[in-house]
Amino acid sequence: MSTAELLKGAAELFPDEVVTSAHVRHLDLPYGAGRFALITLDNGFDHTKPTTFGPQSLANLDIAIDQVEAEAAAGDIVGVGITGKPFIFAVGADLKGVELLKEHKDALAIGKGGHEVFKRLAGLAVPTFAYYNGAAMGGGVEVGLHCKYRTVSKALPAFSLPEVFLGLVPGWGGCTILPNLIGADKAVSVIIENSLNQNKQLKGQQVFDLGIADAIFEGADFLEQSLIWTAQVLKGDVEVDRPVIDRGEAWDQAVAKGRFIADSKVHGAAPAAYRALDIIAAAKNGDLQQGYDAEDKALADLIMGGELRSGIYAFNLVQKRGKRPAGAPDKNLARPVTKVGVVGAGLMASQLALLFLRRLEVPVVLTDIDQERVDKGVGYVHAEIEKLLGKGRINQDKANRLKALVSGILDKAEGFADADFVIEAVFEEIGVKQQVFAEVEAVAPAHAIFATNTSSLSVSEMASKLKNPERVVGFHFFNPVAVLPLLEIVRGEQTDDASLATAFAVAKKLKKTAVLTKDAPAFVVNRILTRFMGEIQNVIDEGTPVEVAEKAVEPLGLPMSPLVLLELVGPAIGLHVSETLNRAFPDRFTVSPNLAAVVKAGKRGFYVYDSGKPELDPEVAALLKQGDSVLTEEQVRDRVLDAVAQEIGLMLDEGVVAEAQDIDLCLITGAGWPFHLGGITPYLDREGVSERVNGKKFLAPGVASVPA
Repeated sequence: MSTAELLKGAAELFPDEVVTSAHVRHLDLPYGAGRFALITLDNGFDHTKPTTFGPQSLANLDIAIDQVEAEAAAGDIVGVGITGKPFIFAVGADLKGVELLKEHKDALAIGKGGHEVFKRLAGLAVPTFAYYNGAAMGGGVEVGLHCKYRTVSKALPAFSLPEVFLGLVPGWGGCTILPNLIGADKAVSVIIENSLNQNKQLKGQQVFDLGIADAIFEGADFLEQSLIWTAQVLKGDVEVDRPVIDRGEAWDQAVAKGRFIADSKVHGAAPAAYRALDIIAAAKNGDLQQGYDAEDKALADLIMGGELRSGIYAFNLVQKRGKRPAGAPDKNLARPVTKVGVVGAGLMASQLALLFLRRLEVPVVLTDIDQERVDKGVGYVHAEIEKLLGKGRINQDKANRLKALVSGILDKAEGFADADFVIEAVFEEIGVKQQVFAEVEAVAPAHAIFATNTSSLSVSEMASKLKNPERVVGFHFFNPVAVLPLLEIVRGEQTDDASLATAFAVAKKLKKTAVLTKDAPAFVVNRILTRFMGEIQNVIDEGTPVEVAEKAVEPLGLPMSPLVLLELVGPAIGLHVSETLNRAFPDRFTVSPNLAAVVKAGKRGFYVYDSGKPELDPEVAALLKQGDSVLTEEQVRDRVLDAVAQEIGLMLDEGVVAEAQDIDLCLITGAGWPFHLGGITPYLDREGVSERVNGKKFLAPGVASVPA
């Protein structure tokens, strides 16, 4: 079957493809180097829209290569270049139709189609050049790897092979060509380490330093300078030297390093990283076609697997649902926010003040019970601004302006008299928070929104003693505030639409992923994590060794083990939330006596790290009182997953969130649960837990799974 026939058949499976064109234009290179053909990738949208490769797009590139191939064979051109529209080179495969594929052969055709087109670039009779002028990811990177030479813009903002992050492998040459170009160790860093580090992106200078690009130029005249350099290369005035690749022990060590990274991140739970490493290991012999065939097979297998579909599902949640929150009121009801008050000046309150200051750039005033605390909070914000200045993230004028906007004061009447939005971050006790809001209501303007950063307490109860309870809204951030995107926006029983709309508008300006939740105990993330952690603690209390309980959930590939997470949250906070939920749901949420003992002893966690790795603290071990019921890892895992599936089912029945998708969005953006799980519900569906516990799956067939 010809490439054109292969792509025509595949195109029928992608009816919604955003088609990329491939325009060929000719120009005379400087220094009399000759006539040159330049292919420009462009999907016809504005310059902020990404350019992707679906079957029809690949077919368009194939047609352009037909033209330049004939010209090269006739001696009409001296070289061929490929670049993108302004600011965007190409961001890889169009995945919108991938989740609809039902047959392995169709998935295989996607891999083969890309390979066949890209290989034609490598096979042209004249030298080929890729000019990475803007964002390049996945297949966008790979089409350039098939060229003989590459340049990169210093202004390039994002460059990556993100496939492993989504549950795929770089399947159009990335796993095979990249290690043969820059060495296995650097390739493993790009393909495995960066992907599993929350899809870390490279900048233009890093692309050049790694040896992926042969030259780097300023963004303003990037293409012009690239063409001058091209002419020099073609005339022999510039010679590109590349290091000899070590195909000995160093290659094997790099692959071993990659397996260690994958084990530490996904614990064998997701296959993509390991399939990519197998291909990199085999690429040591330099046989490119063997590598391409292995990429095709791995790509097809993974496309038909649950992890990739969960990855796409998770990606769409974050990129689409996260930007259009379900249940959010009409944005036109939102009131302007020109000044923010923060009650409290501790670490969390100071982090919030910094975030509001940076994103809204309006006056922010902190209050607390004494001047020393207030000064410390303002000092924290000033110090963080200085750090941003030192890193070049802001200039001196911006730093001065931000510092001038933040202040601290003891008198709430003076500080909040003209505040539009007041958020509290004080001690997690309902009486304290009620008193704070009563004091704020007495001095703040009638239109001001009152937000609480409570992690588990009732927003409705907090507002119940106010004259205007309708303006109180839950605004629950996750620590560290600057890193985790999630913001649970909680609607109390009397919260009105205008207050809620204002909260969502502020969340958008803060660049947070806002999810609307009902005013239910611990809302979403903390409720699920507490049930999850509670079962781990229960089996430990009953007699299962700590290491068995911890190891049992490794197949989920979570970012950290349960007890390490407890250490990050803080045992005292974990105990407080479990006590809150125990009062609300005593039949399902327990209070671990061992955890209470750890907190009473003032321990900050279950582990010590004297050896460089977590080991059970002997003092904690002495505190533990365990029964004689010892479970296996599989039994622990089943018990934990059953508990989580039950809790999610109950939360959906209660209407805590609109749909299961919101549960997953919260866990991904608020707790760092991996994309390959799709949060949690696709995994519970795939493993049969949902039906075992609730009698039905959480998601419809074809959502994060192969269509029926």
